[in-house]
Amino acid sequence: MTTAIIRNFEKMLAAGKEDALLRFALGGEYLKAGDPATAATHLRQALRLDPHYSAAWKLLGRALAASERSAEALAALREGIEVAEARGDKQAAREMGVLVRRIESDAGAGEDR
Repeated sequence: MTTAIIRNFEKMLAAGKEDALLRFALGGEYLKAGDPATAATHLRQALRLDPHYSAAWKLLGRALAASERSAEALAALREGIEVAEARGDKQAAREMGVLVRRIESDAGAGEDR
């Protein structure tokens, strides 16, 4: 489902506005709209533009997990934790650590079934 916000952001992108914040915002809106695969695409672009964007790493991990791509989500979150720690962004690193543990726990629970 495409929302008015997504349409506006897509117009900005089509007009040549290409930056990490716009890609991050688009990723977040697509994730809210229930399209985690498209969200992940935009978040990867945000990180291509700014590989030190801790919030984008965290949201990418969430989008990949929502897409049932747990291994990719874990890899993204672990890289994001390294980036966040290097930047001194302790809160983002902690939040990503929580997501890592949740994904690992869910994967372990799935193996028990």
